[in-house]
Amino acid sequence: MQDNFNIASSSSAIQSNKVLRSTYALLGFSLIPTVIGALLGMSMSFGFAAQSPIMFSLLMFAGIFGLFFLISANRNSSLGVVFLLALTFFLGVMLGPILQFAFSMSNGGQIVTLAAGGTASIFLVLSAIATTSKRDFSFMGKFLVIGLVLLILASLVNLFFQVPAASLAISAIAVLIFSGFILFDVNRIVRGGETNYIMATLALYMNIYNLFVNLLHLLLAFMGNRD
Repeated sequence: MQDNFNIASSSSAIQSNKVLRSTYALLGFSLIPTVIGALLGMSMSFGFAAQSPIMFSLLMFAGIFGLFFLISANRNSSLGVVFLLALTFFLGVMLGPILQFAFSMSNGGQIVTLAAGGTASIFLVLSAIATTSKRDFSFMGKFLVIGLVLLILASLVNLFFQVPAASLAISAIAVLIFSGFILFDVNRIVRGGETNYIMATLALYMNIYNLFVNLLHLLLAFMGNRD
């Protein structure tokens, strides 16, 4: 019986490692359409977004959640990968306004690079902790979900009131929440809690994307040079 248990544990570990490798490979590949989309977004006019930020945000969320549904519905086929890459391209385009604002500053390029480097560093450190630690981080799930729900509600409220201090506070909290999600999601993959690499990639990609956007927002606010 002990031998059967060891064989089952070994098989589970092999499967988890396979899912993790496939997830990292697809995650790396998904950055290509993101960069292409971002370059396209930087050349586009987002006048509608400036004139109607609430409507723009609602349309963006509708597009994102529509693609979420398509990815989930096709998670076990190659179409899931296609829709995932479509999502990463779309989100790359949606980086257009903040990147346009960043590069309008004299040190905008440095800030974007710093935000990207900070995001990569946080991801690598937390991923290493999640994969090497024997600790189970599943206990974080409830707190992170509650935090995310409150974060979304606060963001929606601030769409109407547009309070700069509240926007910065939301971004700071978002950095902490999505950092926590990276630790939680990688650890969940390692422990066999997520066996579909497409859904695992989607979760990690959204964590990284939101971490980058909110970190960039904070750096622009505190380091941006408008001269």
